[in-house]
Amino acid sequence: MKPWITTACSAALLALGAAAAPSMAQQAQAPAAQQAPAANYSDAQLEKFVSASKKVAVISQEYTPKLQSSTDEATRQEVYREADQKMVDVVRKEGMSVEEFNGINQAIQQDPALMERVQNIAR
Repeated sequence: MKPWITTACSAALLALGAAAAPSMAQQAQAPAAQQAPAANYSDAQLEKFVSASKKVAVISQEYTPKLQSSTDEATRQEVYREADQKMVDVVRKEGMSVEEFNGINQAIQQDPALMERVQNIAR
């Protein structure tokens, strides 16, 4: 199964001061076992997440107008796939798996203390 980046990183991206991006990728539903408690995320993991989130936001901002201007569904799907692949690539280049990225994103949305840690790292 192809991994998808959760670009509904609204909480994380807003916390980082990036523009909220519409969801371009299907949300990966991470099993509960992959969603470690916030205390288990190291600063190094969160630093990778912050860096990857900023790059994912840039890609999202780049591709949103292309998706909005496309009227052909086949073209939209191709733009969507291209954007998602770029997002997957930047997450992996940061040394994270897509599942780890999505898991941290979900944890941030559920844990204000973790969100605060991410905001402090982003500063």
